[in-house]
Amino acid sequence: MFNFSYKKQRTLILIGFLTVPVALLLVLSYYPALSLVYYSFTDWTGIGWDMNWVGFANYKEIFTRPEIFSSFKVNAYYFIGGLAQTALALFFAVILSGKLKGRNVFRAILFLPYVLHSVATVIMFKNVYHMEYGSLNIFLGAIGLDAWQQSWLGNEHLVNFSLAFISMWKFMGLSMIIFIGALQSIPGDMYESARIDGANSWQQFRYLTLPSIRSVLNLQLILTLTGALAAFEIPYVMMLGANGTSTFVIQTVDTAFKFQKAGLASAMGVVLMLIVIVIILIQRKLLPGGED
Repeated sequence: MFNFSYKKQRTLILIGFLTVPVALLLVLSYYPALSLVYYSFTDWTGIGWDMNWVGFANYKEIFTRPEIFSSFKVNAYYFIGGLAQTALALFFAVILSGKLKGRNVFRAILFLPYVLHSVATVIMFKNVYHMEYGSLNIFLGAIGLDAWQQSWLGNEHLVNFSLAFISMWKFMGLSMIIFIGALQSIPGDMYESARIDGANSWQQFRYLTLPSIRSVLNLQLILTLTGALAAFEIPYVMMLGANGTSTFVIQTVDTAFKFQKAGLASAMGVVLMLIVIVIILIQRKLLPGGED
């Protein structure tokens, strides 16, 4: 038997536990990211390994084609929906953190949409938004609001709001659970002291709750921004990017697989990654508590 000292045993245990996750991180994250950067300087078609070095030609094409960056207008709908989702999630988290009867049932109900697969969610909302037999138009007709009935997916002015609502509905439960965890970490005696000092519910929320969960709010803003920029599944499965619903990621996927320009698509992926990094850095500098 090996007779190792405590210090050496501790080192070996740490190495043993860290080897697998670090190896997976290198293989599944850093290597693909470096490969993406390399492919962005080539004219690779995505088929085989025949490629030529083209330098910054792909990046030049990206920044000289306005239609590529115009897709970020579509991503803006998901960002607005994400902000509404964060506000609603915080609202429900505050309510369901109190002594409400059956609060665990309500938590489960609100969290359930996040558990559903995105494809199943889209199929479900196709039956909600359908012009003729969709449940939304049927409901509006039943309550006498026939004038409000719309082609929710056919109207180019409404389709992105409709899709952003699906994203908001699906991910609000996750945001709510994150907020509930943050709210439960606030000591109860702080609220008791505030009530003794005469603070009402709004004052407790504004001067006690919000400052205490500031770091979580910053995290949620980052998730909202990155989620909006990476919007793909819902608009692609529902519309395949048609009728003005193509996001930047959908354009990237189409460039790689439909037009077989994997090198250009890789450059688009690198640009998106840089945009996300810059936004996160700006957010950490500008918002209070961003450095926490």
